[in-house]
Amino acid sequence: MKKKLPIGVLVSGSGSNLQAIIDSIDRGRLNADIKAVISNVPDAYALTRARNHSLPTFVIPHEKFQKREAFDEEVVHILNESGVELVVMAGFMRIITAVLLDAYPGRIVNIHPALLPSFRGMHAQRQAVDYGVKFSGCTVHIVDSGVDSGPIIIQAVVPVLESDTEETLSARILQEEHRIYPQAIQFFASERIHLKNRKVIISEGLCEEHSSLHNPNLSGF
Repeated sequence: MKKKLPIGVLVSGSGSNLQAIIDSIDRGRLNADIKAVISNVPDAYALTRARNHSLPTFVIPHEKFQKREAFDEEVVHILNESGVELVVMAGFMRIITAVLLDAYPGRIVNIHPALLPSFRGMHAQRQAVDYGVKFSGCTVHIVDSGVDSGPIIIQAVVPVLESDTEETLSARILQEEHRIYPQAIQFFASERIHLKNRKVIISEGLCEEHSSLHNPNLSGF
């Protein structure tokens, strides 16, 4: 078996995606090793999840830094010292700077609760409900200098129901996040990701040519 991909996970909140990654590793589905869990929030529950699994945790309160670049320098120092090769943002509520981007070019990933490039930024689920789309979902992408604008690795689609609120749609999308984020990391671990211009090519990763979804369902067509 190939060596495990050393990853660092950046968190700020409850850490449900971190838990999904941990569970996928424990089940042998994800060939990765979490070398560091870094939080800018001292009481983030994600840290408790990490400690429950004896993972190395680090707290860097962002209030101590006058500039974002200085904060990112500390993050990079910990990642480098931990031997991290892929940086995973899992509910990390910070805009990162060129300091971190340049340290890990093309090796930082994030998950967003919408089908990018639609509904970037905050409250994507609310945006989807308010706009009236029939489908929404989630996207794992490589992080670049824009806001939710990096090359797309994998997406999952869920229907938006007429009765949906931001909360109910968020809950269904979150279930899919827990499925596709470990898969995206495994693509890196198995060296199946190739970047062509801004398009991510997954070797041996084609979906069915004629597969499609409809909401509402088609009737007689």
